[in-house]
Amino acid sequence: MLVAMSKGRVIALVAMAAAVAVLLGIFHASVIKTVIAVLVAAVLLRIGYAMVSGLAQEPPAPPEPGLLRKVKITYRCSNCGAEVRMTVAPDEDPEPPRHCLEDMELVAPIE
Repeated sequence: MLVAMSKGRVIALVAMAAAVAVLLGIFHASVIKTVIAVLVAAVLLRIGYAMVSGLAQEPPAPPEPGLLRKVKITYRCSNCGAEVRMTVAPDEDPEPPRHCLEDMELVAPIE
């Protein structure tokens, strides 16, 4: 029966059984508090493990050398004036890089 139930329902069922046991005087309240503390610690550890394992993923594989194209595009930051020249990109019209938390503006070539 417990195999088909979700973990949340099992925990709720155990919590209700503990509450009934306390009301009937079968267990002392400190035992129930200890069980609840252990359950909360287990949930926090599971959440922490999930967060750390999400950070430990491998970076994506770099594209094959033949897939990058040579481009000659210059961008300028509208806030501070910094300029960037892009020489290779995965396509001919790449997205502008970000600087000062805003997209950089495309600088038209003089030619």
